[in-house]
Amino acid sequence: MRHKPVKVGRFAIIFPIQLTLLLAILMLCPLPQAQAETKTSGDPRTMRFAPIDFQPPKAERLALSNGMILYFLEDHELPIITLQAMIRTGDIYEPANKIGLAGITGSVMRTGGTRTHRGDEIDERLDRIAAHVSIGIDNTSGGASLDILKKDFDAGLALLADMLMHPTFEEEKLTIAKNSALEHIRRRNDRPSSIATREFWKQLYGPENPYAREPTEKTIASIGRVDLAAFHDKYFAPNNMIIGITGDFQTQEMIAKLEKAFAGWPKKKVVFPKVAPVLERNKGAIYKVIKPIPQTQVRMGHLGIKQSNPDFFALSIMNDILGSGGLSNRLFQDVRTRQGLAYSVGSVFQPGKLERGFFLAYGATRTDATFQAISTMIKHIEGIREGLVTDEELRTAKEAFLNSFIFSFSSPSQIVGRQMALEYFDLPTDYLDQYRDNVAKVTKEEILRVAKKYLHPDRLIIVAVGDEARFDQPLSVLGKVEALAITP
Repeated sequence: MRHKPVKVGRFAIIFPIQLTLLLAILMLCPLPQAQAETKTSGDPRTMRFAPIDFQPPKAERLALSNGMILYFLEDHELPIITLQAMIRTGDIYEPANKIGLAGITGSVMRTGGTRTHRGDEIDERLDRIAAHVSIGIDNTSGGASLDILKKDFDAGLALLADMLMHPTFEEEKLTIAKNSALEHIRRRNDRPSSIATREFWKQLYGPENPYAREPTEKTIASIGRVDLAAFHDKYFAPNNMIIGITGDFQTQEMIAKLEKAFAGWPKKKVVFPKVAPVLERNKGAIYKVIKPIPQTQVRMGHLGIKQSNPDFFALSIMNDILGSGGLSNRLFQDVRTRQGLAYSVGSVFQPGKLERGFFLAYGATRTDATFQAISTMIKHIEGIREGLVTDEELRTAKEAFLNSFIFSFSSPSQIVGRQMALEYFDLPTDYLDQYRDNVAKVTKEEILRVAKKYLHPDRLIIVAVGDEARFDQPLSVLGKVEALAITP
């Protein structure tokens, strides 16, 4: 790795006689207490520290007359203001024949101009005041943000509000966004890891379910300006939006600014299409994608839980021990460290917000160790259901989980963003307040209980992308295997 050159200050140069004198002085000085303690404390891996006592600050909440929800958290350390917005929408609400519409709508809202400013003009204005604006729509929500100096906030807010309320979706910018989406489609088979993940989602949720379906050249080609305008008109309204403001401002003054910026934007009734429910598969299945590559990409898992499930905390600690907790988890220690089968291996137990989430174990292994790696991963999934975890595993996982909690609140915008998300996804307002306590209360017995309840080795959906001819054993040893054809 190359490093940038470091300038040498005028006090950094020490001549020989000065250096000799300095060393003599240092030899006569006692070691600082902290250093002496480190020297005599033994193995640093055995050191213990008291739990961090941290209570995240709270943002102030307010509802405007137009139904818009606001969160405020003043921070006067720097003359900067950050605005973030959540819009209740998502690509799960796209028509089945126009998959890709939501993402393109968000992109062209940002680039495609408004009734009063062309897209390029907006970019030039933002550049002049060194402001950053983003707008996008993902699976289950829309988002917008503004980062700007305090002195330029009024100008930046006016531009962002104009983009949110009055986008015109310039044809030229729409063409650019569609071409970008088409290029992504053409390249999505270039990375074996992407193939494995994509095909896993299709088998987990079903290829036609909004949580797994993907755009095609046909669905992208069918999208026009009228579709973007209709999608925007359906979901973008003040009463369908939460805005959070952090930075150097006075709250009452900021409320007046927001009311002025969004004046005349009427509230409306938003009707959401019914989303097809996610259905649990009663038995597992094995799929292969034949591709001549030196490593096999492996994905295995099944449906999980919603975020509101009270067992979330015990499942999180269980998953840290199984395959997510740094270098000490079981999958990493066995599959990677002891057996040397994979450089990348781990697991995720991701709760869903609006629908059930998933459990996923993943790995990238040598082609000639594919069967061994898969069978070892399954063995560990089965193993954590069969006996209590050790005291050391529980202690390590809980300490790491609790001590990392503070880093979820490392900035005012993160603090406000988390409170906004709680309201958006209908979670209790004290969810974060109880978070650490709920983790601290997790026991070995609870971990065993939730492992037995929510881990299902017999329902694992297994997807392997690799050179089947070089596998150490055929996947059919594990059960019936179905080949998946990848669309060019």
